[in-house]
Amino acid sequence: MLGTIRAFWNDQRGIALILLSVMLPAIIGFSLLAIDMSRVNSLHNDMQKGADAFALAAAAELDGNSNAITRANYAVTTLLLTNSTKFSTSGDHTLVPSDLIVTYLYGIPASDSIGLDANGLDANGVSWKTTDPKTAKFAEVTVNPTAFAAIFPASFLGGSNGFNVQTQAVAGFSSALCQFTPMFICNPYASLSALQTALSGTKKPMIWLKEQGGNDARYLPGNYGFLASPEGDKDTAAITEMFAVTNPPACYDQSGVTTRPGDIPPVNNGINTRFDIYDNSGAYKTDPAINPPAPNVRKGMDVKNPGKSNCSYVAPANGQEKNYMALPRDNCFTSGGCSQAGALGDGNWNFIGTKAKPGYWDTNWSKDSGSGVITACGASPSRYCVYKYEIEHKADLTSTFEQTAPKCNSTTQPADRRLLYVAIVDCDSNVVKNKGAKGGNQTLPVQAFASVFVTEQAGGPPDADIYGEMEDISTVVGQGTLKKLQRNEAQLYR
Repeated sequence: MLGTIRAFWNDQRGIALILLSVMLPAIIGFSLLAIDMSRVNSLHNDMQKGADAFALAAAAELDGNSNAITRANYAVTTLLLTNSTKFSTSGDHTLVPSDLIVTYLYGIPASDSIGLDANGLDANGVSWKTTDPKTAKFAEVTVNPTAFAAIFPASFLGGSNGFNVQTQAVAGFSSALCQFTPMFICNPYASLSALQTALSGTKKPMIWLKEQGGNDARYLPGNYGFLASPEGDKDTAAITEMFAVTNPPACYDQSGVTTRPGDIPPVNNGINTRFDIYDNSGAYKTDPAINPPAPNVRKGMDVKNPGKSNCSYVAPANGQEKNYMALPRDNCFTSGGCSQAGALGDGNWNFIGTKAKPGYWDTNWSKDSGSGVITACGASPSRYCVYKYEIEHKADLTSTFEQTAPKCNSTTQPADRRLLYVAIVDCDSNVVKNKGAKGGNQTLPVQAFASVFVTEQAGGPPDADIYGEMEDISTVVGQGTLKKLQRNEAQLYR
């Protein structure tokens, strides 16, 4: 009997089954825990992707305009964003606006370690929330807590068999323009919306840009000034060159631009290369090979020594004046009826005149060609549209009219060569002043970027006036002339 007991005691067959029975609950528990962790991770990833998508969609509309938050909310509630996920035992579910808390922020904490709640309040008690569409720069999207039912029986260990999963995303919007001339102009209209309305039709208003001079002189609507280069302040020759080259090496962010302190002499030498006018005297020398003219340089002048090194443009000879006319200014500039202290026109100009007072088209084209441009550009066309029409139909010109193609430098560029790209600034609200050579730079918010068609060669010293036709702005009502330069980007920050 004792031997039988001893043999049984020493017999190790089947011990694995015993150990397996003991370990089986732990193995099953860890397996269920691993499955739950995989499920909750997948749920969290799906919810995070949804939050990211909604935040990016909302942030892409935060361009600082008065309807930015309205458009951002529309993007969240209406756009075709389908973020479908298996919400634990509740089955397939698509995120909808009722699952979200959307908060707009004017800024975010400097460190990602500082948390933000769903209402934009950070861990230090600072509220970043804003309801002002002009200051909203970030969209915070928080997905409501979602119940997760675990398979692992945590209740046996004193825990809960379910818990909540929540995700959050913060995205911001930035807009910049590259290959941009370093100039800002004071908005000649009372508001950005008024400027948008003025540019929404085929008729475009002319603006008389005047440089503001003198230390501490305040900039007024219609004044223009210069911007500091992203590479740092540049001397006068370098700034002038940036107005002459086809692709200025600069990008400016709509969140703010910085003025260049000090007075800069007129940059007409740089602008006028676009009109086939080159100044080779003094410290600044333009290079015709680098700074070619526009394909249409009509300016009411005759050419002297075409194609030669001493080529220039002069007033037409006596008796030939009737065959030469530059693009006219708005009628109100001659009548004295222009608004904003005479800086802003209304888009009405002498396009087709009368026998007593011939217009631009009567002077430069045969009488039977007017219907073509009216069909292309409308009965009250913009000068830029007429300018482009002339490029496309220059073969129709007769020798008795001023030719549109440049005669001094035949290396021409696309039609947009005569567009200046400028930043629109609210100079009244921001009290923009000329700080002088010793003054500091001013960082200014940008209402929009704009394209201005230069209608005539720029004035030189002592006047530095520039006449142009405002064409387009970089907002939702834009006409597309800025698209190739514009860099809009919505990106995730949290």
